Amino acid sequence: MATAAILDVDGTLVDTNYQHAIAWYRAFRSQGLVLPVWRIHRHIGMGGDQLVAALCGDEVERERGDAIRDAEKGHYQELIEEVAPLEGARELIRELKERGSAVVLASSAKEDEVEHYVDLLDARELADGWTTSADVEATKPEPDLVLAAVEKAGSEDGAVMVGDSTYDCEAASRADLETLAVLTGGFSEAELRDAGALAVFESIVELRERLEETPLG
Repeated sequence: MATAAILDVDGTLVDTNYQHAIAWYRAFRSQGLVLPVWRIHRHIGMGGDQLVAALCGDEVERERGDAIRDAEKGHYQELIEEVAPLEGARELIRELKERGSAVVLASSAKEDEVEHYVDLLDARELADGWTTSADVEATKPEPDLVLAAVEKAGSEDGAVMVGDSTYDCEAASRADLETLAVLTGGFSEAELRDAGALAVFESIVELRERLEETPLG
């Protein structure tokens, strides 16, 4: 049984992935780079420090990476009020706490965004902590975020990741954690399993219903 739950935020607890895809699309376009939105979506879950190079190459990253990231933040702020918690998210946090697990919300977003999500989830008195971009040097699929969250949980072993993207699975695997994945980020079950997910659920609601079948039970 896991002693700590590391819960990804974007796409897992709050429904942000498609807003982020649109914000990145507008940011790239502001720099004269028009990318298909579906290609951008395939990289949501990867940190912004790696996403520009992954989509457009190292030269664009060197010359325009910071400008694109700054633009994305502005465009995303125009959409953030549309973001809502995914069904069952707060209930999952509460249930995990009642079962005795430490719960840390894992995000590499800027502090103001993470604080907004914590308030959306009404999780300030529930979660044991949360991470922000200040806690990591390299974002997913690097393991820094997961390791920082585990440290905040105070659990040296027995932690499990819950995420929605292949990048969550890869980052957790590099940190020697298993991942329970949900389909709410737009990645398929096969993709998530290939990336290392121990089990895949349609939603947080289904994960809660089947929690006893998982290490978090």
